[in-house]
Amino acid sequence: DKEVSPPEDLMQEHGLLNRVLLIYDHCKSSLLSKQAFDVAVILNSANIIRTFVEDYHEKQEENYLFPRFKKANQLTDLVDTLLQQHRAGRNITDQITQITKQATRTDAENQKLIDLLTAFNAMYRPHEAREDTVLFPAFRKIVSQHEYDSLGEEFENNEHKLFGEGGFEMMVNKVAALEKQLGIYELAQFTPK
Repeated sequence: DKEVSPPEDLMQEHGLLNRVLLIYDHCKSSLLSKQAFDVAVILNSANIIRTFVEDYHEKQEENYLFPRFKKANQLTDLVDTLLQQHRAGRNITDQITQITKQATRTDAENQKLIDLLTAFNAMYRPHEAREDTVLFPAFRKIVSQHEYDSLGEEFENNEHKLFGEGGFEMMVNKVAALEKQLGIYELAQFTPK
């Protein structure tokens, strides 16, 4: 079984993040049109964002990638911006969690939730696109082949420590269950007719 490279591992995790962003989009549309849905879907999505994206994925970037770019004096402005955005994302997730834990919400709280979902998605789409197209491709150039390979193993070990064997697949299944709950799981429905 061939090990996944560090950027490939992080990009797969971005795929999971993108699926949560689509859930947020769908829930935002439902809130805007005042369609009933289980707001726990947002809370459960925010919990996935917190545990898998913020506390694991972003920590990998912050602990292993960002310091190496700083040390190499490469893409330092980008790294600073990405780090600021990680902090901003955690703040938004805190607020989303706080609002969605409530049994009922006022119209003002629903509007705040809409604004938070909008802000989160508006920041993370360009954030992850920049990581995928600029930061991750440049990473291989600033580390040795040995360091590159050993980081792939370390990423995998960290994932297993936090989530057990098959942790990524478990998270993908959790996201899929939320998509099914909202009726947005079937990919074919998004094909233009």
